[in-house]
Amino acid sequence: MNQPIPTYQQLLRDSGLERIDAQVLLLHVCRQNRAWLIAHGDEMASAAHAAAFAALSARRRAGEPVAYLVGTREFYGREFAVSPAVLIPRPDTELLVELALELAPPAARVVDLGTGSGCIPVTLKLERPDLFVSAVDVSPDALAVAMDNARRLGASVQFHESDWYAALAGQCFDLIVSNPPYIDQHDPHLQQGDLRFEPRGALTDHGDGLSHLRAIVAAAPAHLVPGGWLLLEHGHDQGAACRTLLHEAGFAAVATRRDLGSNDRVSLGQLVRPDDCRA
Repeated sequence: MNQPIPTYQQLLRDSGLERIDAQVLLLHVCRQNRAWLIAHGDEMASAAHAAAFAALSARRRAGEPVAYLVGTREFYGREFAVSPAVLIPRPDTELLVELALELAPPAARVVDLGTGSGCIPVTLKLERPDLFVSAVDVSPDALAVAMDNARRLGASVQFHESDWYAALAGQCFDLIVSNPPYIDQHDPHLQQGDLRFEPRGALTDHGDGLSHLRAIVAAAPAHLVPGGWLLLEHGHDQGAACRTLLHEAGFAAVATRRDLGSNDRVSLGQLVRPDDCRA
């Protein structure tokens, strides 16, 4: 006996997923928006839609991130393509962007270290077309995603395959920003939720979580003009350590800003004594 054809709302109810995840996956399959679902939710689902939704739902129940299943994630009001080659953009990182936009002088030269999806440099360029924006990543697969996002969203960003500053010899910037791998290798969160599926090398330094932050801070003076700023995203318990690193490297106006959850999220400092960088 044939099974009754479910409605779209029944597909959502029977998916075994949180409703928001189920809606995102169903609308992705149907190539529609929420207004369409409100108007057509009681209609019988097509066999193709039901089958595709069932496949994606099974993968989500197994833990795969919704962003990877649909191939996009919203950041700063724009849709960015994502893949398992890059971290999924998160709202906390918008604080890093907001601070960079606030501190960057007109026509500033900005570089993003470890760009991943490119959400940071692309957003900076689109919000401030006067900026000259560069970005680096050690992963060619990540750079391919970032370059595609820049092209699709119409942002002029220079990309370099580089292990931090390696490809930036002789280049000076008004602003350096970075959201590097900062999770301690023993942090249990690495075995939980979406993090299980994200690129491990973009999450942790395979050490205490501070080694990349140390390297970025130590080499920053050679790439900042007088008065230039360094902005670092980090873990909720790393603010004090990052401020110490910045002070020891000769930065002034050192501070830590908190995210919307009141957690330490971005530490920053202004260089008053550059090593050898000149505008």
